[in-house]
Amino acid sequence: MRRVFLLVFALLLSAPAFSWAAVQPDEMLQDQVLEARARALSQQLRCMVCQNESIDESDAPLAHDLRVLVRERLKAGDSDAQVLDFLVARYGEFVLLKPRLSWRTAILWGLPPGLLFCGITVLVVAATRRRVRVQEPVASLTSAEQARLKKILADSRSP
Repeated sequence: MRRVFLLVFALLLSAPAFSWAAVQPDEMLQDQVLEARARALSQQLRCMVCQNESIDESDAPLAHDLRVLVRERLKAGDSDAQVLDFLVARYGEFVLLKPRLSWRTAILWGLPPGLLFCGITVLVVAATRRRVRVQEPVASLTSAEQARLKKILADSRSP
């Protein structure tokens, strides 16, 4: 147990050595404010090669090119929205990790809440139907049926 604790502790101490970002030192801007904006934008953009990583995390050459392009646009004086608009115009809406809400993406945004609403509706309807069935009165046995039941029970008890 002590060895496991020491191993976990050593890994936690070395965590700052691991860099999840693929940004190279030669890409970084000297202006810390612009660099922070570039990093924030890079985390919103999809690597077209990796597709499930941001360009900030990807080591792909295209991701490197996009990171450089973002920094060039910021140095040229573009706002964050202008940089994103430029990249969307150039690469399409797919370049954004979180697509914008538009008539083309309405299904993408509306499908999860719609499915949740449909599921809740089905559960409520099923529970209501079950409650109605349980509350239906059970017909009692007629006197002839009661006599036959007593005879069957008596026959099953005798050896």
